[in-house]
Amino acid sequence: MSFFSPSQPTAPPPVPSTLQSPTVPISRNDAERAGRLVDSIRSRFAQTLVGQTNLRESLITTLVAGGHILIESVPGLAKTTAAQTLATSVSGSFKRVQCTPDLMPSDLVGTQVFDFSTQRFTTQIGPIHANFVLLDEINRANAKTQSAMLEAMAEGATTIGGQRIELPKPFMVIATQNPIEEEGTFNLPEAQMDRFMMKAIMTYPSADEEQRMLGLLINRGSDAIDPTKLPRDVISIQDVDWLRETARRVHVSDAIMQYAVALSETSRGGGPKPIQGLSSLVRLGASPRASIALVRIAQASALMAGRDYVIPEDVRGFAHEVFRHRILLTFEALADGVTSDQIVDQIVQVVPVP
Repeated sequence: MSFFSPSQPTAPPPVPSTLQSPTVPISRNDAERAGRLVDSIRSRFAQTLVGQTNLRESLITTLVAGGHILIESVPGLAKTTAAQTLATSVSGSFKRVQCTPDLMPSDLVGTQVFDFSTQRFTTQIGPIHANFVLLDEINRANAKTQSAMLEAMAEGATTIGGQRIELPKPFMVIATQNPIEEEGTFNLPEAQMDRFMMKAIMTYPSADEEQRMLGLLINRGSDAIDPTKLPRDVISIQDVDWLRETARRVHVSDAIMQYAVALSETSRGGGPKPIQGLSSLVRLGASPRASIALVRIAQASALMAGRDYVIPEDVRGFAHEVFRHRILLTFEALADGVTSDQIVDQIVQVVPVP
């Protein structure tokens, strides 16, 4: 005689309706509208920047994908100009913060000020509360301020006097850093580096591009950008939200997802075709956030190309920008002059393309 009633099969919990509803496919009108909006931003860059096509596409793709971007180059290559051009191409708020070692978190996030007339504390928000925030020379900010930046980038909100304040949407951080100066700089922690969807590296322009740049400055009559003199055909904040929401609807096949995971896994010493001797060069590979970034960037790239599906070239095209700041090299590799881009080259070469 059994003292226990026979176990009855339990039905699985109901799936929320939001998960059951299929993704709405992208129509031809959606693709055409996305193309017009992206072309509007590109035309803005043509009036302020000469060359630097890779940087322009990285900035626009990151904007559509809904991430943050880190730009690295030596001084004088128009990092700030590129960031300002992207920000002024959208009718949103833009703030520029020049990072210095004495910059405090309250200077960035905001603080509470006592108002003697009302005998109460009032909250004054800082420049981080904008749609587009340019953090110039981010590696000059101290560790305390960098932690405040990390909270804003990771949580989409800041904390002032124990009060949580949501950041405006869309919110995008465009950070720049100089790789050659070490005095008065603080290396970004890995956790904050991982929050950047892409890291773009600018190179010197060609002689022809540099000459055209001089001609642009002479015709403009000023070395600095005056947004008021630029055409006012900017896209709206609602357009940016629509671009991001539409990019998330771009179809990603299982094979593409497996390809993105294989790239990330290979950087960690695994994958379908592990790289021999990688452990002696790489001490920390890309996190799963790299796989997410690859897929989101690929969706944005496909939408910008007028497609409603992702192809392997969308993933491969930005592999270096997604991986280069997430792969930490060993001291031996650094001593031998090995770069993270060389590691990414090997990863892209060995992983089979679907």
